[in-house]
Amino acid sequence: MDYTYADIAKMIDHSLLNPTLDAAALEAGCRLAVEYDVASVCILPYYLKRCAEILAGSTVVPSTTIGFPHGGHATAVKLAEARQALADGGRELDMVVNISKVLSRDWNYVRADIAPIVEAAHAAGAKVKVIFENCYLADEHKIHLCEICGELRADWVKTSTGYGTGGATLDDLKLMRRHAPAHVQVKAAGGVRDLDTLLAVRAIGVTRVGASRTREILDECKRRLGL
Repeated sequence: MDYTYADIAKMIDHSLLNPTLDAAALEAGCRLAVEYDVASVCILPYYLKRCAEILAGSTVVPSTTIGFPHGGHATAVKLAEARQALADGGRELDMVVNISKVLSRDWNYVRADIAPIVEAAHAAGAKVKVIFENCYLADEHKIHLCEICGELRADWVKTSTGYGTGGATLDDLKLMRRHAPAHVQVKAAGGVRDLDTLLAVRAIGVTRVGASRTREILDECKRRLGL
């Protein structure tokens, strides 16, 4: 094996974004993330403050979404969401681009929509993942977004919300890794449901995956490693 348990666990953002999750499920999800020592919990924004309290003292990072899931919020609203998330203890923010403006090729707007979120997060010592929602985009859109995110020094480019018509594909991840600068990491979301898929995207250079089947993936990892 060319990986340790920590290598795999610290790739996973445990996703708690389904709008039907109740408070008990969100609490349990945060505790599962601590038990398995994953990278982060990406949780419904209203629960982020409580999530940060549960994760305190662990190495698991509290994170949430901005402009989720469709990206059509006014930039001022996204910025207000980001500021609230940072105040609530968020250390990583997963923001959705304005998909309509991407498809309109209004790149000045797209850049101006992403920039203040990155600036606010970085000023607070937090990081930003920019979600493209690739299922709606052509390769030219994805490439241009990678270039913009590189210019703005976003921390990750991310394939999907998990709530579009499709999720991460190997072809998209290869494209994003090829066109994003080295200082921008790549996150796969939507469709990483088992260890073999996670290992496949890791081989491409993906450093994070969004997963709801965290327990199953990491139990299989432990089994293979004999832990």
